[in-house]
Amino acid sequence: MHYRHLGRSGLVISEIAYGNWLTHGSQVEAEAATACVRAALDTGITTFDTADVYAGTRAETVLGEALKGERREGLEIFTKVYWPTGPGRNDRGLSRKHIMESIDGSLRRLQTDYVDLYQAHRYDMETPLEETMEAFADVVHSGKAHYIGVSEWPAEHIRRAHHLARELRIPLVSNQPQYNALWRIIEGEVVPTCEELGMGQVVFSPIAQGVLTGKYQPGQQPPQGSRATDDKGGSDMIARWMRDEVLHAVQELKPLAADAGLSLAQLAVAWVLQNPNVSAAIIGASRPDQVTENARAAGVVLEDDLLNRIEEVLAPVTTTDPKRVHDNVFERRP
Repeated sequence: MHYRHLGRSGLVISEIAYGNWLTHGSQVEAEAATACVRAALDTGITTFDTADVYAGTRAETVLGEALKGERREGLEIFTKVYWPTGPGRNDRGLSRKHIMESIDGSLRRLQTDYVDLYQAHRYDMETPLEETMEAFADVVHSGKAHYIGVSEWPAEHIRRAHHLARELRIPLVSNQPQYNALWRIIEGEVVPTCEELGMGQVVFSPIAQGVLTGKYQPGQQPPQGSRATDDKGGSDMIARWMRDEVLHAVQELKPLAADAGLSLAQLAVAWVLQNPNVSAAIIGASRPDQVTENARAAGVVLEDDLLNRIEEVLAPVTTTDPKRVHDNVFERRP
């Protein structure tokens, strides 16, 4: 495993992080989820990402159980707040009430006294940013989180939040966006802003929900048991890429990966890690062997010629419009 600083902070994390967004507590039983976490630890992964909303809070519980007994100081545990975790009007968003109640719930489920990074899962249009950042400051100053991050925030809100964080003397160090060789919207505005502010990207979906593994063939039904057939949310997430023109382009990457001695999944993960503003790529898994395979992308250097060839193949099907960062960012609370 290779390790990087999270932005310009002093926190060192594994450049491959393990996440349990669509798996633990939902698609994968607890025993299998624990086996995946053990495989991650065996590869040298020390960074684990989750959220209070994943699997209706069950994902945090599963991760807490799987990490029980590990030396806490040797781990970096990340979680998030924003999405609904209960039926009440104040059970979501970034109000002071929800943040202060949610951090306690997350710590209880994760069986830890603190998280290393506490992230705003989306931007909340209906809560003043000052209220949100002041609540985060109290979380940090109380010792319940060491660092603060955001997820899928547009550049202008990242900049404003960073200014407030400096005034409040708390470390806003990261953004967690979707980023892969097919979805590159952060490159235009978010990455330059974060580079200027000293914030790093902890990216999710580096293999585009599995599309960049090449297992989905154009003109064919998805394999049974794959994410594209999952009716618990996985099929919705992957739908944007399940088009024949995208799947054809991905198949054209196979010889490029083979020439580099990589699987397609390893090529996809290594590709996002070539961006110097990326501090870590989050991988998920339903089987331990998937963790082991994808973790081998750590430390891989892709030559410029290979990067240029990947660009040529995927250019017709790549999304780069920075305005798309607003997709799914401004959902309103009922």
